[in-house]
Amino acid sequence: QVRLVESGGGLVQTGGSLRLSCTVSGSVFSVNSMGWYRQAPGNEREKVAIITSGGRSNYADSVKGRFTISKDNAKNTVYLQMNNLKPEDTAVYYCNIDILLGGDPHNYWGQGTQVTVSS
Repeated sequence: QVRLVESGGGLVQTGGSLRLSCTVSGSVFSVNSMGWYRQAPGNEREKVAIITSGGRSNYADSVKGRFTISKDNAKNTVYLQMNNLKPEDTAVYYCNIDILLGGDPHNYWGQGTQVTVSS
């Protein structure tokens, strides 16, 4: 009933920029938070950035000062602006949403979008 679709990934050079988008459809009347996670080959999935329903954001130390998370509630969309990209940022990026449904918490994931940064 809830679906997340990511877009905006691609191949860029070191120092370049990308903006990821995630559009949410379905019944999401009570959102706790939305965020972006990433997973590189051989690594665990890690949290990159989170934004709460109140607009408070937090970031992984590795991306602070370079990435910015934002949202457009009217469009049911969350964004991740990525600047000064590094090869270490190469990963599949996943959109996540944490909602209350019928008073119970639920967590949903998108299909992922590939980001590759070349040196």
